[in-house]
Amino acid sequence: MALPWLFEFWALPHQMAPEGAWRTWVIMGGRGAGKTRAGAEWVRAQVEGSRPLDPGRAKSVALVGETIDQVREVMVFGPSGILACSPPDRRPVWEAGRRRLVWPNGAMAYVFSAHEPESLRGPQFDAAWVDELAKWKKGQETWDMLQFALRLGSHPRQVVTTTPKNVGVLKTILKNPSTVVTHAPTEANKAYLAASFLEEIRARYDGTRLGRQELDGVLLEDFEGALWTTEMIETARAEPPESFSRIVVGVDPSVAGKPGSDECGIVVVGAVTEGPPKDWRAWVLEDATVTGGSPQKWAEAVVSAYHRHGASRVVAEVNQGGALVEDVLRAVDPFLPVRKVSASTNKVARAEPVAALYEQGRVGHATGPGRHLGVLEDQMCLVTRQGYQGKGSPDRVDALVWALTDLMIDAARFGALRPQVRAI
Repeated sequence: MALPWLFEFWALPHQMAPEGAWRTWVIMGGRGAGKTRAGAEWVRAQVEGSRPLDPGRAKSVALVGETIDQVREVMVFGPSGILACSPPDRRPVWEAGRRRLVWPNGAMAYVFSAHEPESLRGPQFDAAWVDELAKWKKGQETWDMLQFALRLGSHPRQVVTTTPKNVGVLKTILKNPSTVVTHAPTEANKAYLAASFLEEIRARYDGTRLGRQELDGVLLEDFEGALWTTEMIETARAEPPESFSRIVVGVDPSVAGKPGSDECGIVVVGAVTEGPPKDWRAWVLEDATVTGGSPQKWAEAVVSAYHRHGASRVVAEVNQGGALVEDVLRAVDPFLPVRKVSASTNKVARAEPVAALYEQGRVGHATGPGRHLGVLEDQMCLVTRQGYQGKGSPDRVDALVWALTDLMIDAARFGALRPQVRAI
């Protein structure tokens, strides 16, 4: 009879509180990863004693959510909330007029809204549960007020359950030495989720930057001065048309062909170039980038992407390798139409006109399975006016830039119908 209430028996690894003298435990996970249940069970572990009337480690708890309604409907009364997780002999009583829970042993939990940070000025607590911090509009102010109120007991603690977003308050908390983190994707809790939900949500968002955040629970940062932002990319996400005026495969080759060498960026882009250039629009269709391996490997991947999408031609950078790029592609497909391009400016200067196309709403990122755009989008958000902020080289972004420059910028500048295709 007791087994259903023994959370340590049923809990997933990311739902168990880490050991050590931490002050803040952040549970970052995808949608449906079991964060709410972990938060509710942690509150139980703080307030409950060995027997129903025995005191626990905490007597006064703050429950803080975006709104009062969300705290009540999710953290208190929700299917994974405190009341649902509590055994009958330890279940607290909800006092609606005072917005609080009262346990049989006298412990209490008070409800607060992140829209009213000043409501935390005055009360004091020895534990707190903070839910979906990353989406609070007054996140920093509310968090600061909570820290001043968390002052009772010998070692007050707090747990934060949230899907990560690129907000300053969350990044500051994660950098604090007294913070510990557990992490899990949505699939970690798949035993309690509808199979149709997982299939549908993965089919729609797998491989995208939004999917990495909302399903994998990965914190994706935007850097100051970035040419692309998460918001810009999400705004660009759209269903592609059935046909295009032209499709090209942009290639930033990896010449070394050794383990640990740069990737060979391979990005497929299609464009509709009917009417005046201001009406042209492009869609990023696939990131077919390959990592490591021989030049033969990436050449085969380029040719495969070319035929798979019915592309007009390949646009390949030849700054490194020169004749090698031509030779390896010719070895795979002697009739492959290729435009060889050389970089005369730095990566940022080449990328800025392409980023401007995104700002103008003229580039979309195609939705649907098989696109694999997530890592490309991560690289895009790391390209700043001061240079690339990631590790290695942004080979995927380089391939994207070459493709969009050929389709949209050079075509508008020199004429979309000029003789551009060259067979090698």
